[in-house]
Amino acid sequence: MVVWITLASTAQAHEVLPTIADMRQEGDTLVFDMRLSMESFIAGIDQDIVLDTNDAPQAATYDELRALEPAALQAAFEEYWPQMAAQISVTADDVPLELTLVEALGGEIGDIETARASAIRIAADLPAGAETVSFAWDRSFGTLVLRQMDVPAPYDGYLQSGEGTGPISLAGGDQAGPLQTFINYVPVGFDHIVPLGLDHILFVLGLFFLSTRMGPLLWQVSAFTLAHTITLALAALGYVTVPGSIVEPLIALSIVYVAVENLFTDGLSRWRPFIIFGFGLLHGLGFASVLAEFGLPEGTFVPALIGFNIGVEVGQLAVIGVAYVCVMKAIEYSEKGTESRTTAAIYLAVMLLVMALIIPVSGMAPDLAEAVVPLIAMVAVLLGLCAASVVVGRFDSYREMVAMPGSILIAVIAAYWCIERVFL
Repeated sequence: MVVWITLASTAQAHEVLPTIADMRQEGDTLVFDMRLSMESFIAGIDQDIVLDTNDAPQAATYDELRALEPAALQAAFEEYWPQMAAQISVTADDVPLELTLVEALGGEIGDIETARASAIRIAADLPAGAETVSFAWDRSFGTLVLRQMDVPAPYDGYLQSGEGTGPISLAGGDQAGPLQTFINYVPVGFDHIVPLGLDHILFVLGLFFLSTRMGPLLWQVSAFTLAHTITLALAALGYVTVPGSIVEPLIALSIVYVAVENLFTDGLSRWRPFIIFGFGLLHGLGFASVLAEFGLPEGTFVPALIGFNIGVEVGQLAVIGVAYVCVMKAIEYSEKGTESRTTAAIYLAVMLLVMALIIPVSGMAPDLAEAVVPLIAMVAVLLGLCAASVVVGRFDSYREMVAMPGSILIAVIAAYWCIERVFL
């Protein structure tokens, strides 16, 4: 189970990225400028269910395409284009439009261990007097961020699983209001904690294991929240830019530090909130890299940012809530210094039930399994530690047999991630 958690690093070499499309009207022509991963489309990877191309059946084909020179990749995409065009639906006032590939530019090879961003321009002739346009594409093409350009109050959509836009006014005015934008971005923030933010989850658990008492936990979470809110906003506005190759290893090191410190203290030191604040600044930059994939709508930037941040906070609170439910009986018996074999048996039974969930989850979509299985493993490990804690009948058994071993496991996992992100 620990191996599952360890190998589920968020530093995915061949990460599937959303496609970014800027839509504008140029005279009687509708133009889409797209930034996308050509390799994923040409290889036929189902980008709606795959998070990392290494997990796709077409991984070998993707790798071959990833090694192509830009001109060769461009030629391969031009050959593939008719197949892609047949799976895109663009209408103007309900009249289907025929799409033409105007230009395809393969990105530079660069580091073949990371996804490559290429660009295409597609266009369609608009009927005379057209007032609205709609866009949809096949579910397997994955997430599309569609942004209307050069009009007042432009449309901005984050489209998943084949979701279409509905009619968009060519004259503008379809921008989502502040409330709707806020609502739209809350689940985006939550998803990037549960289930996708495994490193952030381990950091929060590191805070939790120091002390389950409300005071120390509140101080730490408040410092962390304030800090990552600051850097998330600054980075999203473009004032701060730090490469992921620097941020991601430092985030892993921050997890190691918090977990190791838990081994040498059982209370909140004077400096810990300040250290957590500094680490929160790093994690905010990590969240910002997520937003950088698709950007935030300019006209409703603040509601989108707040919605994303609140989604992150709800995700963190969910992690703390689940952890507390798991350990509350272990804490109770630890404070009394008593044992309960019945409670230990219940813990083990629940642990086995949780572990059994791995079987159906593993048979689901690859991205769901890859994200959820490590979380199931984490809960199972925590329940197992609690079972051991309640059977020994010793004062402070929770700290000795749950918090400290849990912190050690977190430190080991994060140390591996740090090595992986720097050297592997």
